[in-house]
Amino acid sequence: MRINFELLDLRSFITVVELGTFRKAADALNLSQPALSRRVQSLEAALGAPLLERSTRHVATTAFGREIEPLARRLIDEFENQLLSISGVGDRQAGQVTIACVPTAAFYFLPKAIKEFNNQYPRIGFRLLDLSSAQALDSVARGEAEFGINFIGSSRGDLHFTPLVEDPFVLACRKDHPFAKRRSLKWKDLENRQLIGVSRASGNRVLLDSALAKTTVRLSWFYEVNHLSTSLGLVERGLGVSVLPRLATPQEDHPLLMTVPLVDPIVTRTIGIVERRAGRLSPAAQRFRDMLAGSWTIGQDNEPPTR
Repeated sequence: MRINFELLDLRSFITVVELGTFRKAADALNLSQPALSRRVQSLEAALGAPLLERSTRHVATTAFGREIEPLARRLIDEFENQLLSISGVGDRQAGQVTIACVPTAAFYFLPKAIKEFNNQYPRIGFRLLDLSSAQALDSVARGEAEFGINFIGSSRGDLHFTPLVEDPFVLACRKDHPFAKRRSLKWKDLENRQLIGVSRASGNRVLLDSALAKTTVRLSWFYEVNHLSTSLGLVERGLGVSVLPRLATPQEDHPLLMTVPLVDPIVTRTIGIVERRAGRLSPAAQRFRDMLAGSWTIGQDNEPPTR
């Protein structure tokens, strides 16, 4: 079956969603309201289902519209990037790369990689969707992001996972805590301690619980938070110690905090590139993806201090 619609049909739908009314969207697109309505109706007819619920004062997306919206944005972005790629040469090449990544990647090491990339391609911008691991995977699968940086992508049949680095779990504590004097700690050393961890809904927690279930270690999570950065805030206040991936800890010397390696066993998460198996990347995204795959590793310069 062939589905026929035009790029302006997609733009019309997205603009109505963004501005909330047909009048504002028509003004933004320099169309009459009847012409805009016909554009949206044409897209709905091509897709076989309504995208918008209309009333005299309000416009809202239908359930189907909410599913289509990220794909529509992705198609528009990719079309524009392809045109810019054709017309751009060398340092004049322009475009935008959309990446769905776990917050750890967005905060600690993607900025460095982006800076290196922009030294060569200064007119290629980035849109970073910092999401939970599950949300980031869904964003890639829906086509909202060109690819993702995640750590649990290999188990989904519609996505391809390329490993990049191993990120071990470590203990974060205050520098005045007794654990700060240790060169390493066994997981058993944490039993009966007041621990700070992320919630059971977190991908990091699922990975950690699964690894420790194979041992005799039994930990007590006294505090549970939704974000790894919040756990570090509690550690700073002296409320306990936290277990979290090394890349989620401060990468420079911190005035209050330090990390200690956890061993017996060493538990790691694998961070890598997540892509749709049936998708094609824009030229700009492909260049950045290849740069990451070719050179992105955790070296000595990226390791946080443990003493």
